[in-house]
Amino acid sequence: MDYLSGWCKSKQRLDGCTVIVTGCNTGIGKEAVLDFYKRGGCIIMACRNMEKANAAKEEIEEQCKTQEGTGTLVVEQLDLCRLESVRAFVRRVAARERSLRALLCNAGVMMCPLARTEDGFETHIASNHLAHALLALLLLPLLIRDSHSRIIFVSSYVHAKHKLDLDDLNFEKKPYNAFEAYCRSKSANILFARALADKLKEHNIRNVTTYSLHPGVIRTDISRHFDETVWYGASWLFNNVLGLFLKSPQCGAQTSVYCAIDESCADESGLYYSDCAVTQPSKQCQDESQAARLWDLTIQALKLDLDKYNPFDPNTQIN
Repeated sequence: MDYLSGWCKSKQRLDGCTVIVTGCNTGIGKEAVLDFYKRGGCIIMACRNMEKANAAKEEIEEQCKTQEGTGTLVVEQLDLCRLESVRAFVRRVAARERSLRALLCNAGVMMCPLARTEDGFETHIASNHLAHALLALLLLPLLIRDSHSRIIFVSSYVHAKHKLDLDDLNFEKKPYNAFEAYCRSKSANILFARALADKLKEHNIRNVTTYSLHPGVIRTDISRHFDETVWYGASWLFNNVLGLFLKSPQCGAQTSVYCAIDESCADESGLYYSDCAVTQPSKQCQDESQAARLWDLTIQALKLDLDKYNPFDPNTQIN
């Protein structure tokens, strides 16, 4: 399917720029890191499993050892199922980085069994949305300091299959369904990108833009929970039969790379993309009032006091 898909054609370099990518020891996240590394950037690989992340780092460096103009790779531990891990990660980054060029919120879980994080949230909404929202808000002062930075949320076209229930974000009122939980968390990605874009405009911040995207249906290990939540053998079927019709990870990373560096979308913000082009998300995700309400619910869930911590001020102390 790669030849039918959109590819980022930009030659933009990242020399002297720092980019953070979450969930990048494999799949499209790893391919995005490889692309940014070739462009000369300092890429922070934010991963839960340090052993796998370091192995991915070594593979990328080995793959590019004869290429000139590569950047640097830094591995940092980040567990998106623990909000304290997000805060600790940000403290480490802020201690050594003056500014950030891009934050690619790529990590995600898909159709895992019902579980609650240590913060009390359902796993999909916690990992895919809330942790990335907190990460973006805590890193925003560093992003504002760059001449033009971008925040990218990797969503999915399946967000349209189930409407996000803003009265039950945490699956406390209705029976749990793994596929619905995943779809709802992907809607949250799109709505939050829209809400954050609106807030940035309200604060007259023009040099930070936000994006959400569908990468395509990719041959990756994100289907690892299918045997538990669909039926036994579903993971094998997804990767070995349907896999013949899926995008490669390199192709799947193209829209993420496009949103992170391409000049043609530099002045766009809060929009949803697929195959390196703007497309329309679900009706709910086009609703400004729904985005605004999710913003309020997210700030409440994260227990952020925006009177004490102002993410829209580049001089805000990150601690």
